[in-house]
Amino acid sequence: MLVAHAAHAGVEAENPLAGKVREANARFTDVGVATAEGYAPIPCVSGVEGGAMGIHYVNGALIEDGVVDIGKPEAVMYEPQADGSLELVAVEYITTTGPANLDGHLFSFTNAPNRYGLPPFYELHVWAWRANPTGTFADMNPNVSCDATVAASN
Repeated sequence: MLVAHAAHAGVEAENPLAGKVREANARFTDVGVATAEGYAPIPCVSGVEGGAMGIHYVNGALIEDGVVDIGKPEAVMYEPQADGSLELVAVEYITTTGPANLDGHLFSFTNAPNRYGLPPFYELHVWAWRANPTGTFADMNPNVSCDATVAASN
């Protein structure tokens, strides 16, 4: 327990929203909860210049409802581990209505066409479980990798 708290201390010190997000979404440390709540996986997303977002478990109904709720992120992000398990690293809030914000933090706008093949949307990543040296709200995290996914598929 002490180790887990220490691992999150840097994230929370960087931005108080990370602590609020972690508290509101602790249930997602078990990926089975995400599946039971209607989230479905999409492949691991790696950055063009390194780092990754991880595997997104996305709840399409939450994207379509237009509501931003700290306890109901539209996507839950996991890093694949060498043993085949998934480790919760972040959540992503997504809406097609904007400009949007969560606790005063403005969402980023992604226009179409985009690498995801989606219509224009607003999004906010919150790296609440894995410290991100590029920022709590950055898209990619150099401390996250999709390498275990690639190794498992070989």
